[in-house]
Amino acid sequence: MIMKCIFALAAAFALVLPVFSADLNTLTTEEKAAGWKLLFDGKSFDGWRTYKEGGKIGEGWKIEEGTLHKLPNVTAGDLITEKTYTDFEFSWEWKLAEKGNNGVKYFITAERKSAVGHEYQMIDDSTVKDDLSKTASFYLVLAPKADKPTKPMGEWNQSRIVVKGNHVEHWLNGAKVVEYECGDAKILEQVAKTKFKGVAKFGEKVTGHLLLTDHKDECWLRNIKVRELK
Repeated sequence: MIMKCIFALAAAFALVLPVFSADLNTLTTEEKAAGWKLLFDGKSFDGWRTYKEGGKIGEGWKIEEGTLHKLPNVTAGDLITEKTYTDFEFSWEWKLAEKGNNGVKYFITAERKSAVGHEYQMIDDSTVKDDLSKTASFYLVLAPKADKPTKPMGEWNQSRIVVKGNHVEHWLNGAKVVEYECGDAKILEQVAKTKFKGVAKFGEKVTGHLLLTDHKDECWLRNIKVRELK
């Protein structure tokens, strides 16, 4: 009787426990059907380039064990996608070393002559006091929700940016933590108080590249993928 109960419980748990794939940097059949495309295959820099077209990717970017590893204090240079995106959903996993700082930018254009765009901040929150600079913020413009589900430094976080029309969302570990409208008066008012106040169309919707930032700190990224939205 005891053994029957044990088997029954095991069968019940088998029905509800999720199945996790051990394969990094791959797409499921469902993701492919939904239009997702891998932006990192775990083996190469295919699909990425330096901000300056034709430039050499710095030694600070290393591909190790299926991750894109930003080495500490080694010049790497920002990486941008070869493609540009207008309406899209961008998803990635990341982790930082203690006291680390990094970020993902979007709306990156050649016309601005520098790698300036809206930034999804990734940082050890214990190092900053300004909510506008904390993890998942629209850097310097809009703070994330105070109850965002951040994991400790050294553990993997999952992030997502959604842009559809003028509407933008930042997600962190399954929770929507930032939401705004490009061109909204309050957004532009805050932009005018930042170092971005002189950047053409900053705070507005533009078509642009996605960018992985080169900060001096150590960072790891994996499962980087995107899908264009209609």
